[in-house]
Amino acid sequence: MEAPKNLFVTRPTLPPLGEYLPLIEKIWASRILTNSGPYHAQFIDGLSHYLGVEHISLVTNATVGLMLAAKALHLTGEVITTPFSFVATGHALLWAGLKPVFVDINPNTLNIDANRIEAAITPRTSGIMALHCYGRPCYVEAIEDIAKRHSLRVIYDAAHAFGIRHKGQSVLSFGDHSVLSFHATKVFNTLEGGAIVSRSAEAKLHIDRLINYGIVDEQTVESTGFNAKMSELTAALGTVQLKHIDGYIEQRQQIDFRYRKLLGNIPGLHFVHPPEAAPSNYYALPILIGAGHHRSRDELYFRLRENNVFARRYFYPLISDFPMYAEPHGQAPEMPNARSVASRVLCLPMYPDLTEDEQERIANVIRS
Repeated sequence: MEAPKNLFVTRPTLPPLGEYLPLIEKIWASRILTNSGPYHAQFIDGLSHYLGVEHISLVTNATVGLMLAAKALHLTGEVITTPFSFVATGHALLWAGLKPVFVDINPNTLNIDANRIEAAITPRTSGIMALHCYGRPCYVEAIEDIAKRHSLRVIYDAAHAFGIRHKGQSVLSFGDHSVLSFHATKVFNTLEGGAIVSRSAEAKLHIDRLINYGIVDEQTVESTGFNAKMSELTAALGTVQLKHIDGYIEQRQQIDFRYRKLLGNIPGLHFVHPPEAAPSNYYALPILIGAGHHRSRDELYFRLRENNVFARRYFYPLISDFPMYAEPHGQAPEMPNARSVASRVLCLPMYPDLTEDEQERIANVIRS
């Protein structure tokens, strides 16, 4: 009997190849492969229109984007951040020579708890790096108020937040910089890639120069930048993906609805976000298993793997638990909310071409 198909937590969403190949041929014919060619400019225009933000810079990936944002803001010393994120959030700070200071999360939103930020501020604090976890916006008003009162800069890790709006405007409009990920696992992807959204044209110009070694012109280098440019092939794929993104999100919404219907009455299983509070791009479907000890979550995690369903404990362990975040770089203080969620969270497969039969198969394993 044939083994069941492997179902991973995500699967890259790609446009029809026939839409992308003609663009590749044009790029080949032009020999303009990088250095802000015509598709680079076209992609920026398309993103600006779709996302409702004005000052966008394209980069090779979001981790580099976070590093550049910290560099552009001249951050020093300590930066307050969340322990409940992909490790790139913390790594970007270490690479920038900064000390991450971890603050517990809000157990309802899973974002950094704005009410705990001020207690973590010291004379060495220069900024805040907050994640819009699973695409649900941070309490941006409180964070920006704290930053203003303490003269801090704010960077939002918006890796999950493509297309998310907050009170009628793009969530990317907040902070000094917001950084998007276009990695293959994201709702909108260019296989690899990312973008930095800046608050002003002046800030964008500075980012654009940092992306290209700090070069101003052939004879002038104003800062210590590096090569973080997005290629024309990547930008061209992005222009094609933009034509399909609304359809991808609609398919994700339907999958989210089916999961809730299939799993809604299972004892010990709780959806992190209720339907009315679900992120509008449906990046992930995080569930919490059990209450108290991680064993039941891990038992389910391995049972799913035995049935070729590769869910993910996303995010576990906490960033603060990895060895490079021990002193002198940072500490792992008691963070009961983050630790509880990390021990119980599981993200199920979520991508537009996940079929109803495949969802039924996943649900049956969980029910069993």
